[in-house]
Amino acid sequence: MHIFYFTATGNSLATAKSIGGALISIPQVVDSGDLHYKDDIIGIVFPIYGLGIPKMVHRFLSKAKFEAGYTFAIGTYGNLSGAAMLNFQKQAGKLGHSFDYVNDLLMLDNYLPMFETGNEMEKLPKKNVGEKTAQIVEDIRKRRHMEAKASLGARALTAVLNPIMPPSKKAAQKYIINEQCNKCGICAQVCPAKNITAAGKVDFRDQCEGCSACLHLCPKNALHLKNEKSNKRWRHPDVSLKELIEANDRG
Repeated sequence: MHIFYFTATGNSLATAKSIGGALISIPQVVDSGDLHYKDDIIGIVFPIYGLGIPKMVHRFLSKAKFEAGYTFAIGTYGNLSGAAMLNFQKQAGKLGHSFDYVNDLLMLDNYLPMFETGNEMEKLPKKNVGEKTAQIVEDIRKRRHMEAKASLGARALTAVLNPIMPPSKKAAQKYIINEQCNKCGICAQVCPAKNITAAGKVDFRDQCEGCSACLHLCPKNALHLKNEKSNKRWRHPDVSLKELIEANDRG
C-alpha cells in the first residue's frame, strides 16, 4: 500500500501513519518527472483548508497516475468540512482519478486567525479522533466503498466561503517576526512550498500554501499573525519535528 500525504503540523501525517503502508510526502515528489504509481492499494491524505483542498494536492493529482485495485482519500479538518470532499471527488474525477473510498476526519483546528489553540486542545477528547481513525482504518482494511456526501447547506456554505478563504500567495509576507527569532532556519525547512529563506534573515516569497507550518513549528515561537487568536502552537503529539522536516524540506 502506498499513501501520499500533505501535512503541516502533523494531523494528516499522523492519520497516514495510523493507516500504514509506504508513506510518501507529496511536496517531495510533486515536481518529479514520473508520477506513475502502481500498487494493490493507493491512498491520499491531506488537510482541508478553507473548505477546499491544498493547492499542492491539486497540482499533484493533475500530474499523478495511479494503478491500483483499491483507492481512498481522507481529508482532515478541525471545524467544518463543508462540501470539501464532495468537491474533491468531482475535481479528482476531472483529473482522471476515481476513489473507491472518500471520507473526512475531524481533528484539532489550528487556524490561528479564528481559533485559540489552547481551547481547541481542550475540545480534542470530545472529538473521539482515535475512535474515528480506527473506523477509517477498518474501512480501508475491508475495502469498503464510500462516496463523499454533503448537505445542501454545506454545499452553499462552501460555495460562498471557499473562494474567499484560501490565503493569497503573498500571505506569509504579512507574518510578524519578533526578537525571539535566532535564524535557525526551521521555518524554511518545514515549508512545503519552498516559500521561506533564512540565510542571514528570514524572507518570505509569494508562493505560500497557507499551511501555517512555519507559524506552529518555530521552536522560539517567533512567527506571528497580526490577527491571531492565540500565541500557543500545535504539533501532533504522534509526529516529530524531524518527521515534518523530512516531509516538507525541499532544499
